[in-house]
Amino acid sequence: MIASIRERVDIRDLVPSRADYDLRPRTLRADLLAGITVGVVALPLALAFGVSSGVGPAAGLVTAVVAGIVAAVFGGSHVQISGPTGAMAVVLAPIVAQHGVGSVALVTLLGGAIVLVCGLLRLGRVVTYIPWPVVEGFTLGIAAIIFLQQVPAAVGITAETGHNTLLTAVRSVGSALWPSGAIVDGSVVDGVVHGAGTPTWVWTLGVVAVVAAVMLVLPRVASALPASLVAVALVTVLAEVLDAPVPRIGELPSSLPFPVLPDATPDAVRDLVGAALAVAALAAIESLLSARVAAGMSVGRRGKRAGDGSADAGEQTRDQGTGPYHPDRELVGQGLASLASGVFGGIPATGAIARTAVNVRSGARTRLAAVVHALVILAVIYLATGPVGRIPLAALAGVLMVTSFRMIGAATIRSVLTSTRPDALTFVITAVITVAFDLIDAVQIGLLVAAFFALRAVAGATSVHREPLPGVAHEGDERIALFRLDGAMFFGASDRILGEVTAQAETVEVVILRLSHVQLVDATGARALADLVLELERRGVMVLVKGVQPQHRRLLEAVGLHRMLRHESHLFADLPAAVEHARSHVRQAQTA
Repeated sequence: MIASIRERVDIRDLVPSRADYDLRPRTLRADLLAGITVGVVALPLALAFGVSSGVGPAAGLVTAVVAGIVAAVFGGSHVQISGPTGAMAVVLAPIVAQHGVGSVALVTLLGGAIVLVCGLLRLGRVVTYIPWPVVEGFTLGIAAIIFLQQVPAAVGITAETGHNTLLTAVRSVGSALWPSGAIVDGSVVDGVVHGAGTPTWVWTLGVVAVVAAVMLVLPRVASALPASLVAVALVTVLAEVLDAPVPRIGELPSSLPFPVLPDATPDAVRDLVGAALAVAALAAIESLLSARVAAGMSVGRRGKRAGDGSADAGEQTRDQGTGPYHPDRELVGQGLASLASGVFGGIPATGAIARTAVNVRSGARTRLAAVVHALVILAVIYLATGPVGRIPLAALAGVLMVTSFRMIGAATIRSVLTSTRPDALTFVITAVITVAFDLIDAVQIGLLVAAFFALRAVAGATSVHREPLPGVAHEGDERIALFRLDGAMFFGASDRILGEVTAQAETVEVVILRLSHVQLVDATGARALADLVLELERRGVMVLVKGVQPQHRRLLEAVGLHRMLRHESHLFADLPAAVEHARSHVRQAQTA
């Protein structure tokens, strides 16, 4: 007990150390190249996720810089890239719609504090209890939401965030195709910019199409180039040359904002604590899953760098992995990252699997690559906010639409759907609830569905068998019933086992319960065994119990199993001794 307390109090393994870095020239060169590569890949994503969250592109840049550096230094993975993500944008959008943009800073700080405390309490291993179908269903649902969120920008509509994404997407398409009122060149009608007699949706869909085409084709012909950045730069130049009437990002800050603490009044904290818990849960789950995946990835060969983290981009070595990750330290790092991001006006940060994959495949060796990635984006803030502000919003929508399709592959979906019926149903339910209702509710319900099927499977594997008595048959053996219990005696199977034994023991005088094959006993199962013994003894059937395992003895004694037996000597460790005692009892009954 004392050792466990000391382990929780000792935080030396949760803080940065010299072992986090390798300053040899070859490693430094690999980390610098990987950091620059992932930095240019992350730039359009940071802008896009900031816009998608409802807070704005500047918040996405700030988060990528501040949270990216803090998480890299304090996190538990050597190669994890942290910043704004699509899943977090999905969670933030309704929070912004309900509580306003001003609430995001406080939500970010509260969520970061919760994640930090979870790390200090050593709760990082909890993510291993989330089943694979739940994770993949959650990912598919998030991908669908991200795609639907981009539909308004793709058709040139300024839509309100926070509402059902599917309905918003449908209404946006309707508003773009059939705007109310007269259309005047250069005017804004129902959020649509019109000019030169051509509807805006024609221009914006053209932008999306060009971005998607470049992101899909370029990695196949020039994998070393960052396809998303090339696509965004290309359509921005074309939009400027053609003077396309499409909505732009607009003015961006040319420096990091001054750190400011938000007003944390008791009323504000009370109103936002639910949102903060949702943000913290998502940040912890996504970051730990991303770090776990990254730990098993191979480091890319030097000189082969992935363009956008697509499955076929870059060449990998077979044996050299990125090394283990520390889940508790990862939570500490992500909590501190969100705290720092909130102070600077950013949004909650999580580990980003797509950018992490680019980092690994670009040859990253240590967390220095993640720091360099953040510094690249910081340089853009100070040196190039003017050109960045001219990027069409539809270009960012195109980037996210393509990204959403890459979040989960068709092979993965097919694998889940063809695995088992319970796993397929869990996957579908989790995905549907994610899109239709709420991300956190989806994870909770997905876990409940998975737990239900798992318990049903365990209960189905629990059985009772009537066995013949060992050795040579004796007269009167038909009056003795030997039952072997297999599997788990728990609340899901106890009533069925009790019913089967009592039904088969109606014509016998002695019942031997063989418990040596019982692997698990919970309180309900232990109580059911005690009730079974009591019921049989009330009928006049003597019960002998054989093979109680040491780990189950205390629980069975706590529910009074030994008191239900006719005599304390009716607990046996040896089956022949129990059978001989049963036969002796039958012989005495026959001669009486």
